[in-house]
Amino acid sequence: MIMCLGVPCKILEVYKKDTLMMGKVDFGGAIREVCFETLPDAVPGEYAIVHVGFAISKLTEEEALDTLGLLDEMNELANQQDQNP
Repeated sequence: MIMCLGVPCKILEVYKKDTLMMGKVDFGGAIREVCFETLPDAVPGEYAIVHVGFAISKLTEEEALDTLGLLDEMNELANQQDQNP
């Protein structure tokens, strides 16, 4: 089974690059450039779900932080399982 994951991130900046709406986002300290063509009204300070380099939807800060917290919990459980097979 293959799983794809859209990850919440904070929008840092939005700009035009050639003819595309692009921007930089923060994935918990990892800054990446993503395409914002599907969210042309996105502004810095908002949160978005990004999948394979494309911003696909906006969400509130509360939704983003809740989701990031759940992802952290999942990571901790996976690490515990790896340490205690």
